[in-house]
Amino acid sequence: MDTALPDAPSALPAPPTPISFAEAFRFWLKLGFISFGGPAGQIAIMHAELVERRRWISEKRFLHALNFCMLLPGPEAQQLATYIGWLMHRTRGGLVAGALFVLPSLFILIALSWVYLRFGNVPMVAGIFYGIKPAVTALVLHAAHRIGSRALKNRWMWGIAAAAFVAIFAFDAPFPAIVLAAGLIGHFGARWAPEVFALGGGHGNAQQHYGSALIDDDTPTPAHARFSRAHLLKILGIGLGLWLLAMGVLVATQGLHGTLTQMGGFFTKAALLTFGGAYAVLPYVYQGAVEQYHWLSGAQMIDGLALGETTPGPLIMVVAFVGFVGGWLTQVLGPDSLFLGGALAATVVTFFTFLPSFIFILAGGPAIEATHGRLGFTAPLSAITAAVVGVILNLALFFAYHVLWPHGFGGRFDAISAVMAVAAAIALFRFKVGVMTLLGACAAIGLAITWLPALPR
Repeated sequence: MDTALPDAPSALPAPPTPISFAEAFRFWLKLGFISFGGPAGQIAIMHAELVERRRWISEKRFLHALNFCMLLPGPEAQQLATYIGWLMHRTRGGLVAGALFVLPSLFILIALSWVYLRFGNVPMVAGIFYGIKPAVTALVLHAAHRIGSRALKNRWMWGIAAAAFVAIFAFDAPFPAIVLAAGLIGHFGARWAPEVFALGGGHGNAQQHYGSALIDDDTPTPAHARFSRAHLLKILGIGLGLWLLAMGVLVATQGLHGTLTQMGGFFTKAALLTFGGAYAVLPYVYQGAVEQYHWLSGAQMIDGLALGETTPGPLIMVVAFVGFVGGWLTQVLGPDSLFLGGALAATVVTFFTFLPSFIFILAGGPAIEATHGRLGFTAPLSAITAAVVGVILNLALFFAYHVLWPHGFGGRFDAISAVMAVAAAIALFRFKVGVMTLLGACAAIGLAITWLPALPR
């Protein structure tokens, strides 16, 4: 009887054999093509594949890495893939895992953006987008609810969210200022009321055991993942050098005020402000890309988000669409090279958006590996996440305005789009319909409506 309990773990599967770089490469490539469903869906896919099925990493180590990625600006799912790839196969593993999470989406979005600009006025394509737009409005509203249900755990968090909404809706406050103010509130507020600013929700503490993992709870940190000041300075120097090199090339070829140069600078700032996920930074991208630089219109921004929802990879890849449209419309390579100009702009935007994510993981990973179970300082993130809820709600209203009154308040109210938006919201909130199913159904409805011209739109 006394020996039964110690022997119980032996019933679990033996740890997997070491994974070759080629095998890991094939998995990360596959993940890049199946990573639908936004951050939650992508993290769920990685958990099912890497923790439960393949047992490359234990759940405790997986959640520890995820908590670190949630504290960073940028797409947490892509950063989590980068982290695990780096932990398994050093720097090249992290670079491959993170890059393959993004590249399929980049190529797909370049192709879809070209179709959108080249054939967007064709009735069939226009009909598809007409149906998708109300669904996107419902998706943004659902995102606000999903994040809010996790973040707004007390009246103080509700107050921060309300203040952020008023600041951006009524006073057109810039998104960086809202993030900074919320972070400061969290930093100082935690000193007198730490329980108020404890990170709400999260991914839970209950852990299951799926058998011994290749990187298990007690697996020693590999040599390349141990913290050293020299390594930290090396990664920061390389990252800064790459940024300066890329920006220097753009300035030399495009000029200081060239479109590609402006895109590089703007999306570098956007990459450092994406707390709370892609939905949180979209208002900032809208302010810069639509209102400040006029790279595209508000209606095109909505279409881009629709395309981003229907492709694999992080939702922040909508910036590739913004870059392609901006490069096309501003003719960065001349009127005879519209596609190449758009593709170049999309690539530039993607590079500057994701470069900081790689630097954060490769530079900060060793420090995090030394702090199992002691990752803290989440109060500023809690306050920022609460503010993000108010910002996303404002974004939902912005989309609703452009969808329901496509020609402004002085124009006709689009009753069909209103019915579709309400139906999409019910499908999301009540029946938990998946994103792809919802978008597919709405696209089909929009396509059908194009064959019924008598209906008022």
